[in-house]
Amino acid sequence: MNSQQNMSTNSSIDDCNTPSHLTYEILSWVMVVQFMLGLPLNLSVLYIFIFRFKFWKNKAIFLFNIVVADFLLVACLPAKAYHYRHHQRHSPNDVVCKTMLFMLFLNRGASIAFLITLSIDRYFNVVHLGRRNFVKILKKSPQISIFIWLLLLPLTIPTMVKTFECCNSHGRKVETYYHDVTDTFREIVFFIQIVIPFIVLVYCTVRIVNRLRKKTVGEKTKLRRAVCVVLSVVVVFSICFLPCAVARAVLLSVRLKEWQAAEDIVVQVYDSLMVLSYMDCLLDPLVYCFCNSGFKDAYITSFCPAVLRERLLKYDYGLGTTTTTSNTNTTTSGNKTIILPIVEK
Repeated sequence: MNSQQNMSTNSSIDDCNTPSHLTYEILSWVMVVQFMLGLPLNLSVLYIFIFRFKFWKNKAIFLFNIVVADFLLVACLPAKAYHYRHHQRHSPNDVVCKTMLFMLFLNRGASIAFLITLSIDRYFNVVHLGRRNFVKILKKSPQISIFIWLLLLPLTIPTMVKTFECCNSHGRKVETYYHDVTDTFREIVFFIQIVIPFIVLVYCTVRIVNRLRKKTVGEKTKLRRAVCVVLSVVVVFSICFLPCAVARAVLLSVRLKEWQAAEDIVVQVYDSLMVLSYMDCLLDPLVYCFCNSGFKDAYITSFCPAVLRERLLKYDYGLGTTTTTSNTNTTTSGNKTIILPIVEK
């Protein structure tokens, strides 16, 4: 029995060492770049939401929660890069490892939950226009956001196991009924958090696009903007969440069949796609711009150079055309044109 346990422990350690030093050194540099871009970007977005856009007055509470989720991710990137540089797939320190896993998967769950909520809101506003939109009611209550975070905790806690990140499930340790059930539950939670929201997202997108095609006159502008919102969420899902779920399913299959040579390759693909999934902290601001033109205008007037400011403010990202924005006042003094933002609507 002791020999079996030692073999299990050694297998766990081996599974969590990097199979290729070069691959993980490259991935560590990718995460360093993500951190260097993500930290100032998300700090600037946070500044706009709090001090310029005043999210609590502009019904953007869900967007603000996505920013908070992205900060959880950005905070983990330096430590994750450090471990990859030292040829470890996770921290050997149990507390650090569990904290990292908790924050990473809480970010993933929160980002998916609030992005899907935005898509459902657009779906009801377009497809079921005139009916009572429960999402619109929820947006006015900050308590709902707190409830969503609390609801995510039971789904995130099962992933706080060191062997989960290394996909060390089913047959990789001394199997008991308890281990088998908990491993299965963790995998089910991981896939449900991605697959079901993606199905909902595809459904909302198809219905909104069909509505746009049937609309010949009237509110085509509103419909196009709704399409841009859901398509931007589809892009985030397609790049950040779906590929790593597919790779994990392949990795589980390879490990159950004990194809060691194939496993060494699939592990690197899976970890590479997980690093790619951290791009959501860089892509989410695009969703903010498509979702709320007020945020876009406030951000441009605060951080964009004066040369580009007027041109960007006039460009409607939902339409691909130039329009006159209602969020700025233009004051002319001599040969200078000064654009003053109006944040509150």
